[in-house]
This record gives sequence, structure tokens and C-alpha cells, in this order.
Amino acid sequence: MSEAFRSSFSVTLAVWRALFLHEALIRISGGRARWFWLLADPLAHMAFLAFVLTAFRSQLVAGMDTYLWIVVGLVSFFLFRRAAMQGMHAIDSNKAMFAYRQVKPVDTVFVRAALETFVMLLTGLFALVILRLLDRDIMPGDPLLLIVALFGIWLLALGIGLIFAVPIRLVQESAVILNFLFLPLYLVSGVILPVARIPFPYQEWLLYNPLVHGLEAARLGFAPGYLAIAGLDLNYLYAWGVGTVFIGLALQLRFSERLIAQ
Repeated sequence: MSEAFRSSFSVTLAVWRALFLHEALIRISGGRARWFWLLADPLAHMAFLAFVLTAFRSQLVAGMDTYLWIVVGLVSFFLFRRAAMQGMHAIDSNKAMFAYRQVKPVDTVFVRAALETFVMLLTGLFALVILRLLDRDIMPGDPLLLIVALFGIWLLALGIGLIFAVPIRLVQESAVILNFLFLPLYLVSGVILPVARIPFPYQEWLLYNPLVHGLEAARLGFAPGYLAIAGLDLNYLYAWGVGTVFIGLALQLRFSERLIAQ
């Protein structure tokens, strides 16, 4: 490893660490209970949805415990949505940091996506602890599949954040339209409706959504007996993830000077 590469890599790590601490400080500077609400909001969402679904369904969804089905699905989806949406606004929110020449726009997107992932994984851990206290089995049957699925979801979120961060920075009015596009994903990604129970041909249409593959694989990682949708393909999820990251990095490189000067 050359000295120049090592120096460049160490500078990048230092920038990421500083940005991570800066973002974390901003999140908790609004009050002492700020971190509490960051965790409590999605936990309350899970609790409400669990109450509603168990009131009208049995204790199992496609062979998986209903509570665990809800927790895994919501944590996976919120991981994507929060990492992608916060990443989209990262450049615009950190424009003051570009006074330091070591900080690049792409660094802010990456770090904010990583921070949101950390928060959601922490939230998921709290939810699983609560389920364990309720005497539910929370041990994943296939931890490797779970990790691969969650990383694929995060990779897709990072790519979406990198791509959409450019138009939001250059044309701020586009943020309203882009934020609105995330609303239908909640309904068509299998978060609250078992995709395997949706009749054909609509079920096949949902397979074009890469998030469906990620959520179904994450649930399958927790419960090997889960009746996942036919046609589940993590290669499809990763193709989208790698493709969007590549396009996002290309856009960041192409418009880097305008993103800083805007």
C-alpha cells in the first residue's frame, strides 16, 4: 500500500468520523429527549400496527409470528426510507461543511445514511428485546441471510440518496416531489400486507420493486419456515443497489463543483 493512498484513506476516515459526530450532535441538540423520540417514534408505530393486525388476524403471518413479522418489516423499510431521505437532504443540510476542502458532498450523503442505519438498527434491537420480554422467539434462523438482506436494502438506500441529493441541491423545489414518491412504497413493499397472499398478476408486478425482495429475505432470515413470495431474488436487489450507487457516484462526480458552489 503506497504512502499516498494510506494518507488519503486516513483523511477520508477522519472526515467520516467528524461528520458522523457532527450529525449525531445535531440530532440530540434539540433537547435531552431528542434521542428518545428518535427511537420511540418507530417503536410506537410498530406497537400500533401490531395491535391492529393481531386484532383481525391470527398470531401467524405466512408461518411467521405476527409481532416479529411486523418488527422485521418495519425496521427494514424504515432503514431504507430514513437512510435514503436523509441522504437526499445531506448535501443541502451540510453546505457549511464544504468550507473545509477535505469534505466532499458525497461524504455527507454516506455518513448520514450510515447514521440513520445505526439509529434504525438500534431501534430494531430495542423492539426485539421487548418481544423477548413478551416470551417471543427472536433468534434469527439464518443470520447470514438477514445481514445480506439488510445490507442490500441499505445499499439501495445509499444509491437513491446519492442520486436524488443532486437535484435537491440544485433545484430545491424538487424535494417536495421526490419526498412524495416515497409515500406509495409503504403500501407496495410488503410492509403491512403479506405479498405472498396478493393474487396474480398483481403479485408478479410487485416483484419489480427491489424492496420487496429485501423485506421478504429479511423475514426469511429470521424465520426459515416463513412462506416468502415465489421469485424472491437477492441478486435483483443487489443489482439495483449497485446500479443506483454507481449512477449516484457518477452524478456526484459530474456536479461536484456546482454542489459545493450552489
